[in-house]
Amino acid sequence: MSMPHRPTDDSLDLATAQFLSHKPRMFGIAYRILGSVAEAEDVVQDAWLRWQGTDRSTVIDPGKFLGTIAARLAINVAQSARVRRETYIGPWLPEPVDTGVDPQLGAERGQAVELAVLLLLEKLKPVERAAYVLREAFDYPYDQIADILHLQQDNVRQIVSRSRKRLAAERRETQPVDEKVHRRLLEAFVTAAQTGDIDTLEKLLSADAASYSDGNGMRGVARIVVTGVHRVAQIAAFSEKFVPEAEYRYAEANGRPVVLVFQGGVLRALMSITVSGDRIKDLYYVLAPDKLRAFERSADRAAHRLP
Repeated sequence: MSMPHRPTDDSLDLATAQFLSHKPRMFGIAYRILGSVAEAEDVVQDAWLRWQGTDRSTVIDPGKFLGTIAARLAINVAQSARVRRETYIGPWLPEPVDTGVDPQLGAERGQAVELAVLLLLEKLKPVERAAYVLREAFDYPYDQIADILHLQQDNVRQIVSRSRKRLAAERRETQPVDEKVHRRLLEAFVTAAQTGDIDTLEKLLSADAASYSDGNGMRGVARIVVTGVHRVAQIAAFSEKFVPEAEYRYAEANGRPVVLVFQGGVLRALMSITVSGDRIKDLYYVLAPDKLRAFERSADRAAHRLP
């Protein structure tokens, strides 16, 4: 009676090395589809378990195989996440990632990792989102995307084209500006907010400015999207009272400059902006503790402090 085949240490070492070499891309695919660090981490972990149980001798292209697993798992998670987010208290924002210390995440056509883009991607169905991400962020060929999504190639082309046009139309007024301009506006806004200078804050905002605060029910955090120059400026001026004795640091999240707000050494908030011309169009305040912890984990991952 023959014994079942057991993988040798060498084969496990090779499997681990192959997986780790493709892990950043798998995380990048899942993160862009899901807008969640935690959910993307779960996808990568699930992919590892499946990779361990795969007959790897039949896998011709490990990178393609693992990318396919990540995309399909992420679609499944996105379908269930949509239901969970319907019960979210207040505006839901993507979990930011620290691309300052993890530039590889934004290296593959970084425009598809910006917070504003990830938020817009939420308006697409999971399969549409996956097709757009695989094509626009990772330049997958249409035939490979069709194979991953179990669709006809012409259908994939139509999905990507429609998604591209829809997102372009919604982003028309918030096209990316030079990083120095972006940083200058952000710094000016923070300085005015710290001093409660409502007049200066209003001058920095576009006429249709909007403020999104993600606290998932936290006390004192707006549970609706706030619009109007004066109301948006008031919220910014209130931030100094919301986090007293705060320390402000500048960083990079999702490929754009952001400000981090610390209190007693603990990260309490992350603020990001989009720009229209020479004015701030949208402000995104991430305050939910779990999302801030996810941001810090993204930095730890890049520094190899996490597996």
